Order: sequence, then C-alpha cells, then structure tokens
Amino acid sequence: MKGITNKQAYFSFEILDKLEVGVVLHGYEVKSVKAGQISLKGSYVSIRSNPKPELFLINANISRYPKAGPLPDYNPERERKLLINKSELNKLIGKLEQTGLTIVPLKVYTKRNLVKLEIGLAKGKKLYQKKQEKKKQDVEKEIRRAVKFQR
Repeated sequence: MKGITNKQAYFSFEILDKLEVGVVLHGYEVKSVKAGQISLKGSYVSIRSNPKPELFLINANISRYPKAGPLPDYNPERERKLLINKSELNKLIGKLEQTGLTIVPLKVYTKRNLVKLEIGLAKGKKLYQKKQEKKKQDVEKEIRRAVKFQR
C-alpha cells in the first residue's frame, strides 16, 4: 500500500495498536490527497462527544487542488470527520482511559478509490528512548555501509 506516512509519529510515539478508518472529504480534497498533497506532520485525532462520540482529524494540511477553480473560503487545515465502526470506537475509548495514551494519524492511502487513514493508539516516548533508537539506527547504518564496502 503506497501512501503518505507520518514519520514524526513513529519517532515520537510507541505505536501499540493500529486501526483503519475512513475520512470525510470534499471532492477537490480527495483529488488533492490522491495527488499526494497532504501533510500529517503535527496532526492528531480528537474524540468529540456531541450527543454521541465521534472522531475528528485535526491539523492535517491538505493543499488546495490547483484545478478546482477559485475556492475563496478554503481552509487547508479544517477539521475532518473520521468514519469508524461504533464497536471499534468504544474499544478505542476504553483503551484511551489508560493514562498516557493518545491517538495519532500514521498513514493516508487509497483503497478501492476510497481515502483511508491508518490511526494508531500510541504512548509517548521519553527523550532517552528517542536517543537510544537514533543511536541504534546509526549503528545499523554503519554496519550496512561496512558490509557494502567489503564486497
């Protein structure tokens, strides 16, 4: 599955569980997402309880589709409703009641002409954990480089 990945989420959070949800978009936003004009950096998922609980994607930037014509009131970072099964939402809310957990968007992709969002139940990493992971990646990179030069 090819799509746009939120690399910052994988760096800043430990992903405990993943879930696929749909996204409510306008037609020109769908075309823009399919063209790869979306950024998940700094975005997050929020639960709102009007009469019933609903998920919303906040701060995701979808650039204006250039062929859409004039859109004077277009807001690229508007809140977008997420479509999720009621039982899955209830499970998610139950898990969120644990302290230190949050929902982060991980990946946006198309599946049978529908725009899907992969969200993850995540726990924030401490600074020392991030440093250890970066150090481990650097060591692995050096090993691959050394093996490559020996050939």
